[in-house]
Amino acid sequence: MIEPLSKEDLQPHRDAVYALLRRLRDLGRSILLRTELWDELNALARQEDGAGAEELLETRFADVLERTQEAALTHPWLYLAERPAVARWRFSRLHMETLDVEPVDPSEYLAFKERLVGEDEGDWGLEVDLRPFERDLPKLRESRSIGRGVEYLSRRLSSRLFQDEGAGMERLLEFLRVHHVRGRQLLLSDEIETIPELRRTLRKAEGLLESREPDETWEEVKPDLEALGIRQGWGGTAGRILDSLALLRDVLEAPAPANLEALLARIPMIFSVVILTPHGFFGQDDVLGLPDTGGQVVYILDQVRALEKEMRRLVREQGLEIEPRIVVVTRLIPDCRGTRCDQRWEAVAGTRNTHILRVPFRSKKGEIIPHWISRFDLWPYLERFAHDVDRELRAELSVRPDLVIGNYSDGNLVATLLCNRWGVTQCNIAHALEKTKYLLSDLYWKENEAEYHFSCQYTADLIAMNAADFIIASTYQEIAGNETTAGQYESYRSFTMPGLYRVNHGIDVFDPKFNIVSPGADPEIYFPYWEKDRRLKNLEPEIEELVLGNPSPGTSRGRFEDSDKPIVFSMARLDEIKNIPGLVEWYGTTDRFREEANLLVIAGSVDPADSQDREERAQIERMHRLIDEHDLERQIRWIGVRLEKNLAGELYRWIAERRGVFVQPALFEAFGLTVIEAMISGLPTFATRYGGPLEIIQDDVSGFHVDPVHGGASAEKITDFLARCRTEPEEWDRISRQGVQRVEERYTWKLYARRLMTLSRVYGFWKFVTDLERQETRRYLEMFYALQFRPLARALEE
Repeated sequence: MIEPLSKEDLQPHRDAVYALLRRLRDLGRSILLRTELWDELNALARQEDGAGAEELLETRFADVLERTQEAALTHPWLYLAERPAVARWRFSRLHMETLDVEPVDPSEYLAFKERLVGEDEGDWGLEVDLRPFERDLPKLRESRSIGRGVEYLSRRLSSRLFQDEGAGMERLLEFLRVHHVRGRQLLLSDEIETIPELRRTLRKAEGLLESREPDETWEEVKPDLEALGIRQGWGGTAGRILDSLALLRDVLEAPAPANLEALLARIPMIFSVVILTPHGFFGQDDVLGLPDTGGQVVYILDQVRALEKEMRRLVREQGLEIEPRIVVVTRLIPDCRGTRCDQRWEAVAGTRNTHILRVPFRSKKGEIIPHWISRFDLWPYLERFAHDVDRELRAELSVRPDLVIGNYSDGNLVATLLCNRWGVTQCNIAHALEKTKYLLSDLYWKENEAEYHFSCQYTADLIAMNAADFIIASTYQEIAGNETTAGQYESYRSFTMPGLYRVNHGIDVFDPKFNIVSPGADPEIYFPYWEKDRRLKNLEPEIEELVLGNPSPGTSRGRFEDSDKPIVFSMARLDEIKNIPGLVEWYGTTDRFREEANLLVIAGSVDPADSQDREERAQIERMHRLIDEHDLERQIRWIGVRLEKNLAGELYRWIAERRGVFVQPALFEAFGLTVIEAMISGLPTFATRYGGPLEIIQDDVSGFHVDPVHGGASAEKITDFLARCRTEPEEWDRISRQGVQRVEERYTWKLYARRLMTLSRVYGFWKFVTDLERQETRRYLEMFYALQFRPLARALEE
């Protein structure tokens, strides 16, 4: 990490520094971003009269500017928010006349920004600071360890158990005795009251089991084991039980993290899971493409199928005859637009005991809200929704669930409300955090409030992030970004919403609650194009008509004049962040690109009248303007329909078979399921370098990164690959096969489900045996909810 800037660093280059500061001041903006600072320095260095600025590029000042995420400026002060290393922040101010440099704390930096936008709360503004509640909690120290929280926690706390063998081991024994299911005690009898008794029992049990055949069932060994105080749940066979008890003995001897995690992965403690996803239209058919409805729906449906399989496997191996249950809780929408979102209860296809429970939003008078509500406008309804969900789930499950998983900001807040009431383990999944999507949306929240209500959303995020027992992210980027860009969660560390509150310390990405668990693609739907026996050849005529047939008014536009060219394919929601019109513009303005390939886009609706979403309508209109402006009618095919999953999977393979490529041009992508789907299908894939795809793809190995900020360079990169593959077809094959290999090794739902179940058990255990309940934090969050979030939410309904 570079050293802090000092006046001595600037003095040898005074003229150049002054010249740069004048350029920054003359821009006339009070908030400057990293790229603007760096661009101004480089522009100065290129001038003939640059006052020695070219030398400034090699100084510590240049290093600081390169790592400065944001600067706040009003004469005579320039405040710098510097990020000298991943997830490390430093704030300072530079006097533009004397060149004095001094450190400032986050609160002072944020207060300066507030004054720039005309807000000055003085000494009595509301400040949020959760640091005092975290002083005694274990924290990661190295940036490279972020997202590996459970590994760190296991090392740290298993060491504590060993050092404090008496109290720590007694808590472990207590933990093993609390497990019950349907009135039956599991694992250990209450008669085993001390660690010495447990050790003697284990030695006797192991001796008994070693004399039995490994494949004898629990029922056959049950009488002898129960006489010793060993109860059901250690395994379904004598061999499995023996192996599990040996793990317990190893932990009692020396609780090594790996042994402890392996033991906890076998503990029967999760039989019912509740998954919360209130916004949008959640369903299995005919919902994708409707407002606020996209990848999160696909994610959750694939997730629950994988989780149920994993839960069933674990129950079977534990020797229990229990039917695991998963309930996906969403909103019931009477005006369901031809979907089944008006049905209260729906079985999930491909599962045995997973259901969708839909609960309506209600007004403050108790009336059911019939129509769809934007994810930005639903905040007044969530508290009543949580109460209704509590009542409905108690009726359906009879007992409280063992694990609650929230999704997105709204689902995570509802999960917090319910887990606070139930006292069960809470897992949060953001999918996307709006704060990083909308530039300076915290500082200028008032200007956005009427449309987006960020005051409610960011407050809900702060509460839910800090309340969760553990948080799942798909990539490291999502948590902590990279060397030059802050992560989504990291952006909640320190920020201000002037006139509302200031966050000095909101979320700490070094908290061991963060874990990376990457999803995958449904292996029954998405697989390599060369697996001929699995291909759905009966869909080929439908695909050819969809892609090559005459355009259908209202649902498609454009037709390929030369259908023999390879296809550049992209598929996404039609909103600004996905940048589909950006890709069309790259294509339309790059002659070589147009010569090498046709462009196929499946996104949104073709007719703006078919969309009720403001942002989508604007993107539709932009798409039409670009096609007209660049005369793309004979080189582009824009399809405005949502594809059934089997058809989508076969379309990827159909394009791959014709040596096409896939492009995901998003301005930011938290993960990128379409990237995974394309890669596993064998399509060489180009994807944004901002967000998850930076980790998914190894550039020029298993795919390629593109920079959506520099569309011309991105277009050239795609074009160069297509041109090379025309003369060197083995290059296409290399990227295709290595993309498939990358997904198979790292991004599968089977790996995801196994890891999530292990995390749930490990965090549940540490919550039980330590002070990780965070009661003080919870009380603080309850106050923040009551005094800040609730009034904001209720004001939206008035």
